Amino acid sequence: MSMMMDSINSVLNWVVPPASLVMLALSWPTLTFINTCEKIYYSFFVEDIANKVVVVTGASSGIGEQIAYEYAKRGANLVLVARRDQRLRGISENARRLGAPNVLRMAADVVKEEDCRRFINETISTFGRVDHLVNTTSLGHTFYFEEANDASVFPMLMDINFWGNVYPTYVALPYLRQSHGRIVVNAAVENWLPLPRMSLYSAAKAALVNFYETLRYELNGEVGITIATHGWIGTEMTHGKFMLEEGAEMQWKEEREVQASGSPVEEFAKLIVSAAVRGSANVKFPSWYDVFLLYKAFAPDVLTWTFRLLLSPQGKRTTSFIGTGSRPLLEAPSPPYRQTVVAHISPRIQLVE
Repeated sequence: MSMMMDSINSVLNWVVPPASLVMLALSWPTLTFINTCEKIYYSFFVEDIANKVVVVTGASSGIGEQIAYEYAKRGANLVLVARRDQRLRGISENARRLGAPNVLRMAADVVKEEDCRRFINETISTFGRVDHLVNTTSLGHTFYFEEANDASVFPMLMDINFWGNVYPTYVALPYLRQSHGRIVVNAAVENWLPLPRMSLYSAAKAALVNFYETLRYELNGEVGITIATHGWIGTEMTHGKFMLEEGAEMQWKEEREVQASGSPVEEFAKLIVSAAVRGSANVKFPSWYDVFLLYKAFAPDVLTWTFRLLLSPQGKRTTSFIGTGSRPLLEAPSPPYRQTVVAHISPRIQLVE
């Protein structure tokens, strides 16, 4: 029996991949037509978000801030959550000017369940409901895994990128069921596309996307879920603005080996909110990244060769560090040219939301 199964699997290994590619090529026009029809259909059923209640975590900068503005333009009541209350003050005023009838700001840490309960309970006390929960808190890195000389940074990256999304969802879910609301998730293409220097970030985002894909089936349509997947986005995270604790030291790394420019955060925010009010399950920016899914599934060696060429043209890794010294820092200023933060990894790095 075992030998028979081995033989069957051997045959299928040769037959299924090319046959699937042929079927995909033949069905692609039909699938594209169906997808277009779905977009047209859902465009006539846009949710009126005016006077509804939207909670945005990580709202003090980047994608979270711009998403708040997009909801404000649509007349939603906003609950803005981040650790930097001072930063939230200005964003709250901007949101009001853009059309938000009411804006509640809450200083909270989303990796703490008790903080999440506090701002959700305050939302219910103030507005009596939650219609959309938008999770945007995220923290990336650009160091090789073996460069980490202190593993204490590993749980922190998972806490922010995974639990910082799960805890607000866990607390808000009963109220979202009552309103038949929606959860919006800020994911990243790294959840399936392996990019060098982002091993821990990629692992956390993969866990996040799989969690919400599973939750989608569990909720069975009672609460909608929109997963937003982005490629390179120009935010404070990619410009090196981080909060450091306990006088930690940090170092800058010039981005000499990865030449890329950030796509407009505002454009991505518009796509996310438009997808959320249409009830879309997924939104991707830019959409051409999907082509790499074919390579990952059917020709993974192509990705491997590509990254090896991009990562080290001379066959050697050359990581450059520019030290900032050992003096305590509260917030690293944006440099005059594009840089990305690399942890010296004895520090405790925290994102500036």
